[in-house]
Amino acid sequence: MENAVELDSHSQIIVGVFKQMRDVFEMSGQGIYIYLDDQNKVCNSKFAAMLGYASPEEWASVKQNFPTAFVAEKSQRALVETYQRAVERGTGSSINIVWKRKTGGTVKTQVILVPLSFEDHRMALHFVTES
Repeated sequence: MENAVELDSHSQIIVGVFKQMRDVFEMSGQGIYIYLDDQNKVCNSKFAAMLGYASPEEWASVKQNFPTAFVAEKSQRALVETYQRAVERGTGSSINIVWKRKTGGTVKTQVILVPLSFEDHRMALHFVTES
């Protein structure tokens, strides 16, 4: 478990990267999210709505394990491995992912992961389109 200083630092990082990318989040016709850790993630309204959440804040407030909370079981490994390649090797990718909707059911998507570094923290910017 991360200590309080790390959590506070990660919170500041996710806020900072969102402020830097705000225009992209707001103007894109795609769902977008950035994941740093289970406690620190941000998305746009399009992605939140795609998964059945009323707002990006409601989606971000889910503190469970990310794949378990949001990704259909058959897609979890692919998303995790692709994310790891993005943050560890700087490799962008495009993959098919099935997401869980908040109210049940699933949504099939195409996800583009783009490596991103902000204040020496690696993460990935995810562009999500329903397929």
